[in-house]
Amino acid sequence: MKEYLCLRVPLRREMMTTVRLATGGVCSAAGLSYDGGEDCKVCVTESLLLLMRRGYFAADVCFTAPAEGGVRVCVTGEEGAAEQTDSDEDEIALALLNALAEDVTMDQDGGALRAIAFAFGQQA
Repeated sequence: MKEYLCLRVPLRREMMTTVRLATGGVCSAAGLSYDGGEDCKVCVTESLLLLMRRGYFAADVCFTAPAEGGVRVCVTGEEGAAEQTDSDEDEIALALLNALAEDVTMDQDGGALRAIAFAFGQQA
């Protein structure tokens, strides 16, 4: 699996634009369609917001290229965290992730969400 890019970002709202721009560049390099890239940006942003609402102060965002094409994204919370119950915002974020992305997985550590991974297939 080829690695496109890994970023460690502070979880602050003003950083979301930077991450969205990087996501768009990776999706373009991976050959995703415009719509696929936009959907991936939404999923990355929602994943970061989920982790931020759970008390993480930073996150690692890693983009890789699976052998079958497309992009695989893993967003992992770093520094901090607290167990938190799901809010309405969280339910909407999870619904978006499951509707837009393929192969969505959540890694939980002792009941706390730690990482979110998902994929987008190559679209001509």
